[in-house]
Amino acid sequence: MKFFLDTGNVEEIRAATELGILDGVTTNPTLMAKEGKPFRDALLEMCALVEIVNGEVVATEAKRMIVEGREIAALHPNIVVKLPMLAESFKAMKVLHAEGIRTNVTLVFSPAQALLAAKAGAYFVSPFLGRVDDIANDGMQVLRDILEVYRPYNFQTQVLAASLRHPMHVVEAAKLGAHIATMPLKVFQQLFKHPLTDRGLQGFLADWEKARAVLGDIVPQETAKAKK
Repeated sequence: MKFFLDTGNVEEIRAATELGILDGVTTNPTLMAKEGKPFRDALLEMCALVEIVNGEVVATEAKRMIVEGREIAALHPNIVVKLPMLAESFKAMKVLHAEGIRTNVTLVFSPAQALLAAKAGAYFVSPFLGRVDDIANDGMQVLRDILEVYRPYNFQTQVLAASLRHPMHVVEAAKLGAHIATMPLKVFQQLFKHPLTDRGLQGFLADWEKARAVLGDIVPQETAKAKK
């Protein structure tokens, strides 16, 4: 499974890339607007940090989507153009795909919508699982159904599990076989955490401090001095 960060904040992306396990970024108009940075500048900074950056159009009419999609894709080879799940988006996709522009169909909430996206040749499809949960339905069941529909036809569209609210969302999406999980930085950071890890580390360090007089330091004093 690939990990994407769902953010418009370049510094969050920079921090996550230092860990060596971030594969890409998803953005949307809401996330980008929060940062107050020029849209194109922000996307270019992101592209310098990760291999895939999803930049979304704001138009809802096909002709304008095509114009925006071309402009966004032309910024950098790492960009995938996000289009909302609208009939107009499919008209735009037909043109963009003919020009070799990759697309991500977003705001997907049902297997039927995901099937249409794959049929149209979307590079990614983004089911919003947390938002399905918000209306008292089962987001993971939607993901399960999408993957089941895709399997017999060997669609090339990658399923990008979105609107993930906590680590178990990420784990469940991985168990079901989603190709990508995109999440806020907070959820990304929570994946590292477990109370038993914290407790175990505290115990190890406390025991080492007690034994240092006998065992000595792990790093020789000469090396430690040289580092200073």
